[in-house]
Amino acid sequence: MLGTLDKMAVALDENHLAQYTLRVAEQRLALNPLIGKSLTLSHTGNIFCCNCGKKTKKSYSQGHCYVCMQKLASCDLCVMKPETCHYDQGTCREPEWGDTHCMVPHYIYLSNTSGIKVGITRHTQLPTRWLDQGATQGLPIFKVSSRQLSGLIEVELAKLIADKTNWQAMLKGNNNEIDLKAKAETLLPSIETRLHELAMSRGDYKIERLTETETQIHYPVSEFPKKIKSHNFDKEAVVSGTLMGIKGQYLLFDTGVINIRKFTSYEVEVSY
Repeated sequence: MLGTLDKMAVALDENHLAQYTLRVAEQRLALNPLIGKSLTLSHTGNIFCCNCGKKTKKSYSQGHCYVCMQKLASCDLCVMKPETCHYDQGTCREPEWGDTHCMVPHYIYLSNTSGIKVGITRHTQLPTRWLDQGATQGLPIFKVSSRQLSGLIEVELAKLIADKTNWQAMLKGNNNEIDLKAKAETLLPSIETRLHELAMSRGDYKIERLTETETQIHYPVSEFPKKIKSHNFDKEAVVSGTLMGIKGQYLLFDTGVINIRKFTSYEVEVSY
């Protein structure tokens, strides 16, 4: 297989086990059957922008050339910090993109990655978001009317719990199970006043409290690494070894780990 990398496709099967597929241009490779077997990814030195397809010396915003990174709304700072959304100010780089990606329902959730954390995602992206983060548990707690509103609520909850994953800890094993529903019950009274303020501040803000069932997630890992060594295509062209497992967007080799999503648009040759 030869082509540009994209983030791994992942889905939950009936046993709540994450099933991974490596995407190399238009080609697909099921990865779960390769656990315990040899796998090699060789970077050709080429990077092609995932938007315009032009060759670029450096990847920006997970696979873009510099020009596309500067012009696309999907690469704007507000994607990482949705509470700073400026759509209603008329300054969105691509209002049509904002209509379909930001001005749509979003979830605020609790998950268990390297510990409990709060996060947000579009209403179509569960459980994919949890799988991409390596979460072993996930629970949506609110459904709201826009990405900005989800970000504003996340900011309040992030004052009480983490909003980021310690990826090194996440890759060393599964965190102890947490009662996410019980944790939500202890957290939400602390933000009730802010929720009321947000709901009253704009007529189009809608906040729905959810009573969903927690999702349990298992990952195809035969052995977790005791020490984390990261492979990096910018420093080494060939990543090879026995595939010991997959969690989040990381391949876990006996020689180290690699974040596939980080190297979106890198051209690689895959052999197994």
